Amino acid sequence: MSAAASTRAPVFSVGVHILDVLGRPVGEIPPGQSSLLLEEIRATAAGTAAGTSVDLARLGHAVYSCGAIGDDTLGDMVEALLDREGVDTRYLVRKAGQRTSATILPIRPNGERPALHAPGAAQLLEPGDLDPSIFADGCRALHLGGPDAIGSFAGEPLAELARAARALGAIVTLDVLRPGDPETFSRLAPLLELCDWFMPNEEQLMRSTGARDLADAIAAAHAAGAWGVAVTRGADGCTVDWDGERLDLPALEVQVVDTTGCGDAFDAGFLTGLLLGAGPELAAWLGLTCGSLVATGLGSDAGIDSLDQVLTVLATSRPEAAGALSELASSAGLLTPS
Repeated sequence: MSAAASTRAPVFSVGVHILDVLGRPVGEIPPGQSSLLLEEIRATAAGTAAGTSVDLARLGHAVYSCGAIGDDTLGDMVEALLDREGVDTRYLVRKAGQRTSATILPIRPNGERPALHAPGAAQLLEPGDLDPSIFADGCRALHLGGPDAIGSFAGEPLAELARAARALGAIVTLDVLRPGDPETFSRLAPLLELCDWFMPNEEQLMRSTGARDLADAIAAAHAAGAWGVAVTRGADGCTVDWDGERLDLPALEVQVVDTTGCGDAFDAGFLTGLLLGAGPELAAWLGLTCGSLVATGLGSDAGIDSLDQVLTVLATSRPEAAGALSELASSAGLLTPS
């Protein structure tokens, strides 16, 4: 992390923390007690808050990752993985006697990722665990990662954090973890009203709103309070809709290994663009590049090394966007001096 990044007010990512254990390629589960040799097995700090925290740190931000994990070995691993990335974990709450949320992901040869998930402490945040005092050193941005999966804390306690961040002039973004349903979407409406950007994937948005097409789903998100809506669409790229404007941008072509964490990477890239002072289109190009890079490796922390590297990749297909973002990043001190 650059010295320039560490001296600015930090970025906060609050919400779901999960330990992912991934293996590839898994074409089928072996029968009985037989075995299958894999090319790779990895463990990563994942979840809509932790995964985004890692990517934000790699992009040069000072990051606080906030949420609940268990006091078990899996929790030790999540904390250690975040610490290794330079993420500040002082507001990571260890829940006594609870297990850490964890997922086993057997990645198919085509990059698909069926999931075997064991819920845990992520949904056990309590009102006293986090409050606006965490912003004592300021707050440039607050990412709400998976409020649909953290229990009652996603009500007034999280809204209080969002209001406090906005009062400090921070950008507030929100992404969800679960597939989505209208009841949960209705519960999240008070948070959407406090957010600058809502960033679900297309399936989550369609299921949450019950809409029959994407345009209606985006309109429903705006009606629920979201000012800007950035929808990731997998191989179809993304749709960004704000203030009466809409853009459909294509995905970058990459060799897909594993799609785990691509949405979290998009969030980190999009938010980075906004923090640089870029408009939604440039921010979306940065988000798409981050998401595409993560798809080239195993796990939610794959592919992204630095902002310099991400912009170099973007320059191969969208040189004008990469150039504009590079100028902004240089002015902000987020690029490594050549």
